[in-house]
Amino acid sequence: MQKTTSETGDSRRTGGFGTAVLFGAMALLAGTIYSISTTARTIFLAQEEEVIPIIAGGDLDQIPALMRGNLASATTSSKYGTQRREKPPRMCEMKPNYFANLDRGMDQPAGYTVRNEYVRKYRDRRGFLNERELRTAKVAWHYFEKFTQETTGLANSVGNYPSTTLWDTASYMAAAVAAYELCLIEKPDFDSRMTKLLTTIKTLELFRKELPNKVYHTKTGEKVDYTNKAGEIGFSALDIGRFLVWMRILKNRYPHLANTVDSVLLKWDFSRAIDPEGLLFGAYVDKETGETVYAQEGRLGYEEYAAKGFALWGFQPKLAHRAEPFLTASIFGVQVPYDGRDPRIFHSQNYVVTESYLQDGLELGFDLPQDDSTPDWLHSDGWRAEFADRIYQVQENRWRQTGFMTARSEHNVKGPPYFTYDTIFSDGYPWNTVTPRGDYVPDHAAVASKAALGLWALWDTEYTNVLYEAIIELYDPENGMFEGLYEQGQGRVEIFTANNNGIILTSLLHKVQGTILTPYTGQTEVWYTAYRDQDLRVKRQYPDPPQEDDWLPALRHSIQAQADF
Repeated sequence: MQKTTSETGDSRRTGGFGTAVLFGAMALLAGTIYSISTTARTIFLAQEEEVIPIIAGGDLDQIPALMRGNLASATTSSKYGTQRREKPPRMCEMKPNYFANLDRGMDQPAGYTVRNEYVRKYRDRRGFLNERELRTAKVAWHYFEKFTQETTGLANSVGNYPSTTLWDTASYMAAAVAAYELCLIEKPDFDSRMTKLLTTIKTLELFRKELPNKVYHTKTGEKVDYTNKAGEIGFSALDIGRFLVWMRILKNRYPHLANTVDSVLLKWDFSRAIDPEGLLFGAYVDKETGETVYAQEGRLGYEEYAAKGFALWGFQPKLAHRAEPFLTASIFGVQVPYDGRDPRIFHSQNYVVTESYLQDGLELGFDLPQDDSTPDWLHSDGWRAEFADRIYQVQENRWRQTGFMTARSEHNVKGPPYFTYDTIFSDGYPWNTVTPRGDYVPDHAAVASKAALGLWALWDTEYTNVLYEAIIELYDPENGMFEGLYEQGQGRVEIFTANNNGIILTSLLHKVQGTILTPYTGQTEVWYTAYRDQDLRVKRQYPDPPQEDDWLPALRHSIQAQADF
């Protein structure tokens, strides 16, 4: 019995001892694991600086595509912590003393800054429209009231002729924005016009399912050639670039139209419009073979303006934005820049005209696409502002030395050849006026109304006052502003166009509001998030939201003189 009791007691003592040993071992193991993990974590954190970062779009990119689309676009205000510019009020909503405290940068010395920004020695005109200017705005807007087609919402490029391009469609959009902001029309009319226009553009049949055809019939919306007969002839990168500028202006200023704007561009295929090096390409149809030919498009002046239109939507046209290759011609003491590519080799003329510089200044403030914070008097795309001053100065110098009022730009004429390149410099000659075929037509030289009023808006000088007086009364109350005034004394250029009246309205809007492009105030955009779950974005080369590494660089260029003229 004692044996039994003794055996029983020994048995219980042996089982409890085993359990204790087991739990002890487990605790020791857990402690060891914790110690190892803590040590590993300490070592990892100590080596944190050696971890290779994952860059969006880089080789190690593991960020989901949708997250890339939700990134905010990098701008100067986000990088430098500066205050973002604000959209100015409509003219009728401005306080009477609105312009009294406007920062004009009058105390700033002219020249380049360390960031290659540029301060011009001139200033633009700012203030309310006077009676004559308001009348001019109303007359110019009447062109679009009369020549916009009710069926499509497209505006005719030239008077009653039912044809248009994306370039002239952008001029209509510019006119509508100006008409609304100058209080010529109200929001219901503006919204109705823009919604109808954008709806039509979204449904246009594209050139070979890529991008809009160069020309469309404004009554039917069908693709046409230059004679307005049905057919497709290619697409223009320059026209698309200008259109993209105004689509961005429309989207940034009026967020309620943003999704509609995005939906239009998300129908387009940009894969052949810009190459990996950042050059712009247009397309045309070979007349003999019928095949599509893609060719580099753009020369100094227009090429850089169009490039900024693409960059505003996240594309990276870095080579197209550079001035090189360029040369200069010394004309009346001014080194006038012109494109250095030889027309005999590249088969494209190098026309130096006023318009492309005006549009950059009026619409974009001679700023880079990522700039949403610098004041109007400081131009972040410095070389563009400096070149524009040369384009202005040489025209004033010609007037002072010869007496010829000069505001040169391409313009339409009544009758054959219907269009003239009225240049400051081309084909090796200053003040060369030629047809698209290259014929010399000096009697077509003119003070272009759009160039004269654009110069007046951006350069507040005695000379531009003379230009203003020359063209401010050139109007027909039923049809709009005349194209210009012939230099040789033949009177008015009696034709009415969308581009002329659109730029005139843009110039008047700039006087009231300054730079017309305003910053984007949202965070994400449908343009950047759409089709993230498909390969369509890659096929059509839709970009990601631009980050700092994607910005167009701020450059300056040395003078490259070739000859005196």
